[in-house]
Amino acid sequence: MKLEIIAIGGYEEVGRNMTAVNVDGEIIILDMGIRLDRVLIHEDTDISKLHSLELIEKGIIPNDTVMKNIEGEVKAIVLSHGHLDHIGAIPKLAHRYNAPIIGTPYTIELVKREILSEKKFDVRNPLIVLNAGDSIDLTPNITLEFIRITHSIPDSVLPVLHTPYGSIVYGNDFKFDNFPVVGERPDYRAIKKVGKNGVLCFISETTRINHEGKTPPEIIAAGLLKNDLLGADNDKNGIIVTTFSSHIARIKSITDIAEKMGRTPILLGRSMMRFCGIAQDIGLVKFPEDLRIYGDPSSIEMALKNIVKEGKDKYLIIATGHQGEEGAVLSRMATNKTPYKFEKYDCVVFSADPIPNPMNAAQRYMLESRLKLLGVRIFKGAHVSGHASKEDHRDMLRWLNPEHIIPSHGDFNLTAEYTKLAEEEGYRLGEDVHLLRNGQCLSFERII
Repeated sequence: MKLEIIAIGGYEEVGRNMTAVNVDGEIIILDMGIRLDRVLIHEDTDISKLHSLELIEKGIIPNDTVMKNIEGEVKAIVLSHGHLDHIGAIPKLAHRYNAPIIGTPYTIELVKREILSEKKFDVRNPLIVLNAGDSIDLTPNITLEFIRITHSIPDSVLPVLHTPYGSIVYGNDFKFDNFPVVGERPDYRAIKKVGKNGVLCFISETTRINHEGKTPPEIIAAGLLKNDLLGADNDKNGIIVTTFSSHIARIKSITDIAEKMGRTPILLGRSMMRFCGIAQDIGLVKFPEDLRIYGDPSSIEMALKNIVKEGKDKYLIIATGHQGEEGAVLSRMATNKTPYKFEKYDCVVFSADPIPNPMNAAQRYMLESRLKLLGVRIFKGAHVSGHASKEDHRDMLRWLNPEHIIPSHGDFNLTAEYTKLAEEEGYRLGEDVHLLRNGQCLSFERII
């Protein structure tokens, strides 16, 4: 037998996820993402115009040149969900492989938009939609199964590769949300069934492994938002909520609360239009009928002029910029670059934690400082993570009972913390827990 797992990206950092699984010369690529903090460092660069080799050199996309040394043929590119750290490199790398791209309906629609915005390469890989709960034969020897899972973006799945030597389960990213605001609970029955049938290797994210307990469900964030928005004295003031534009469930909760407040919900930002527009178009979510979405700068300008003219108290704005990103709608509003002028006691609700990165922390601090100088009331904490915490990971290990584990989607502090948990469950580093660096290959012919 010959079964290899190639760690291409995401094994030394959070982001630019890309893994290849080689089964007797038939190769399946899992995810193809960008590293978002490196995008911030090169914020003056239009990524869509750059060559893949430049982006590899800047550390923005995975260095897939390692694939030149792998014997075999790529049969499919499989996507776990639609976040950019999992699909953002497709416009730059997918054309190198004569293989279809497979994802859930929402993920594939997002991929289409990414490909359309690409200015350097012509990506013509066939796009195949596979629903959560369904399977497809990739080759006579490899079957792909999508298991429904929850995360901070709809239509997320655990891809499972069923091979003659056992299953490979790819767990980037997931949480166990038993009270989802949008979509269904995880398919626990399918997860446990895969475990009973035999898992050769589990590739697991580690992003939140250093948090004890279980990650709270999304309905908790909805309750915290109600407390902030319905419980504060804000009848006559402007209200802006900022969150991840891909977090459709969170945005659904905010728009529903706006209705209860008698305010018209307004979404501002190009990414808001992309993620929410697609989710609404394909029937993933039903927003209030009076919801308005503005994406391009000129329409955002007109919308803000109209809000000021008609009265801030008639609207609830949901805007991009929760990380303090320069150029995002909220940052522009805070620096007087829009018709909307903050007044004392206007409210800004941050429904997202700063991404744990010095640049993000600095940008967020600057934004909050500017808002405070303007007399704005700031609300924080109405957020729950989309990533599994320590006890969620423990449950997943017990259900899957994999022969081997590869921690991923984290720096070495996180993958080491995951290794400690695995050792508590009877695994041993170097025997059945394997810490890989980007570019390394794990061959199971040496292990089994």
